[in-house]
Amino acid sequence: MKVEELKAKLRGAQEYTSTVSIDWVLSALDGLETTTRSGGLTPKLVDSITERLSRELDGNSNDLVDLDSATFEINYNNQVELTSVDVNVSDIMNYITETLDEYTIEEED
Repeated sequence: MKVEELKAKLRGAQEYTSTVSIDWVLSALDGLETTTRSGGLTPKLVDSITERLSRELDGNSNDLVDLDSATFEINYNNQVELTSVDVNVSDIMNYITETLDEYTIEEED
């Protein structure tokens, strides 16, 4: 039974009496269908999206960081250490958006 069906039954009972049995209401509530979250992602779809994003980001890894912003220091034993580098967040978001757009389904009104 759905919520609308329960409301209809309660309105129908209201025509015959001003009181409704608590047992009847509890029984009707027990019969309600539990709603499930629609539009969730299946594990297979999540794996597909993740794999696609991984390939897309890995294949364009040179675009993910701003190499000109990298700063280095020379540490003990003359080792060069990368101390900071800027990440191109807008480029990363573009790759993610393009990938997700391929999986997007238009909603019907």
